[in-house]
Amino acid sequence: MSLLGEMRRRNIFKISLAYAIASWLIFQIGELIVLNYDTPDWIMQGLVLLLILLFPVVVLLSWAYELEPADGFTSNIGEKLNRIVLILVGIGLIFFSVKRSFLESDTPSAVIPEAKNHVMELPTHQQMAREFLKELVEIDTTDPSGDNTAAAEAMAARLLNAGFPPEDVQVLSPAERKGNLIVRYRGRDTGRKPLLLLAHIDVVAADPADWTLPPFEFIEKDGYYYGRGTTDDKDEAAIHIANLIRLKSEGFEPDRDIIVALTADEEGGPHNGVQWLLKNHRALIDAEYALNEGGGGAMQDGIHLLNAVQASEKVYQTFTLAITNPGGHSSLPVKDNAIYHLADALSKIRDHDFPVVLNEVTQMFFQRSASLEDGELAIAMLGILETPPTPEAIEYLSHTPYYNSRLRTTCVATQLDAGHAENALPQRAQATINCRVLPGESIDEVENTLIEIIDNEQVSVTKVAPANPSVPSPLTPALFSAIESITNEMWPGVPVIPTMSTGATDGLFLRNAGIPVYGVSGLFGDIDDIRAHGQNERIRIQSFFEGQEFLYRLTKELTREDMK
Repeated sequence: MSLLGEMRRRNIFKISLAYAIASWLIFQIGELIVLNYDTPDWIMQGLVLLLILLFPVVVLLSWAYELEPADGFTSNIGEKLNRIVLILVGIGLIFFSVKRSFLESDTPSAVIPEAKNHVMELPTHQQMAREFLKELVEIDTTDPSGDNTAAAEAMAARLLNAGFPPEDVQVLSPAERKGNLIVRYRGRDTGRKPLLLLAHIDVVAADPADWTLPPFEFIEKDGYYYGRGTTDDKDEAAIHIANLIRLKSEGFEPDRDIIVALTADEEGGPHNGVQWLLKNHRALIDAEYALNEGGGGAMQDGIHLLNAVQASEKVYQTFTLAITNPGGHSSLPVKDNAIYHLADALSKIRDHDFPVVLNEVTQMFFQRSASLEDGELAIAMLGILETPPTPEAIEYLSHTPYYNSRLRTTCVATQLDAGHAENALPQRAQATINCRVLPGESIDEVENTLIEIIDNEQVSVTKVAPANPSVPSPLTPALFSAIESITNEMWPGVPVIPTMSTGATDGLFLRNAGIPVYGVSGLFGDIDDIRAHGQNERIRIQSFFEGQEFLYRLTKELTREDMK
């Protein structure tokens, strides 16, 4: 091979080496952007493919460019390539050092690296949370056959092994298998009332025949943890216990006590833990305010959309509509038919819309949600905030159940029971009407409205059971600011949006006892893959650990006011 050919070969090698180093740098920078700014994964995949495809093009073009070099050109370009390679190597070493020293330090990072199946590679606090979640999932806590006490005692044992005093770790039971765990992390005596962290450890029933995976076996698969309770609400229970142990191991001294309560029968059953504790052991859980389930983050296609804070709940109230009639033989029909009267009443309820009423929480919900939307939806959200709301906004938002349920009280037929024989005119017809009433509105007024719109004295309207109304929790600036600040640290640009739950949680009992409750967790779930109470319940592993970090930071932030 001639000297010129040898020089060409070396230059091509140097170009390839320079391209490889530059590609590595581009990939590393791109990876940081994707991880820190919620960029979709396909962008990195496309970048890698582009770099691979460009490599042979760069080599071929450089080879063709040197086929007819001028005198001295090849040696000059060789010297330049030497300098380029050395510069890229230097930049690469500097980048590697900076990344290792600052971006991968032991300080809790904004984004938790996605965990796969290598449990031993997890940091200690994450490994604890995983182990605790596994233990809780594999204890059946359904009502009536499950054992809530066993789950409470399992977490109590973890705390005692971590050095918590026995007098600060209590399992209290109103009945067999209905135990509740209350643990107190003692802080400095500053006069501040405690912070209460609440999670229920009972779960809804799960029939193995309806699942493709065993519901009471903790399974790690494809970046998810599977099992009943992984999203409702054993994930938060495991996180709170692991975070308490982490805080203790770090020697953290809060400026007030931190209480964790893991309770029974939130999903149903005769021994609701929060109600029982308030009645019999109020001092053990009394607090300035509580953090609970009911909020959380929303994501779609891997993008974090918003972090919701539940600050109020609609009131659950069921009514029975009933009508009786002498009946008769079906061969002699009459228009005075119990079923017809009931059908007319149900049609009138269907056609009635309760008035639009916004409160502090729902006003902020629509205000902040409008900035995330565009087009007609954004216009409607702004229109609903006007005084009075525009008819166009009301009509537009009322067509979407999610938004309609936040505008007004709703009542809907859910069950029917009528007649006694197929060849007899009905002597009785009955329907169940389930209402979700806006906080602050009168249940009696809702009942009177139903009677008025039915306008039939033959149809009786009766409450099934007393309602448990609760007032919205105030959106205090200090608390909301802390949630916004930590959200922005971990997911830059993701808004915090207060919400009113259309369902119910244990929070209503605390609110009625004078303890404000905020549903917030930092646990993000895909809005197109909600599996709580359903088949193959699961939580994204990365979201689980991000939620743990969020609640760790928030707990510390809310318990060191005198250190700011």
